[in-house]
Amino acid sequence: MAKNSRPSGNKRARERAQAERIKEKESRRLERRERKAGAGPRAEGEDPDLAGIQAGPQPRPEWLDLPEEEAPSDEEKEQ
Repeated sequence: MAKNSRPSGNKRARERAQAERIKEKESRRLERRERKAGAGPRAEGEDPDLAGIQAGPQPRPEWLDLPEEEAPSDEEKEQ
């Protein structure tokens, strides 16, 4: 029996979906470019991402410290 050499409907659907994703991605790129161009220059001085960070070791975050009642005692550590 001869095989059908025409592309299947699934392939065409995949191609359409891929083309749509490419269009969406390009529109997001254009939007991002316009937003960056319209934002203007960044203020000179301190970088907002680094604001408040000190050089050297940072203090231990509070969420890492266990309350005293939950902290393992010396006897539990030895076992």
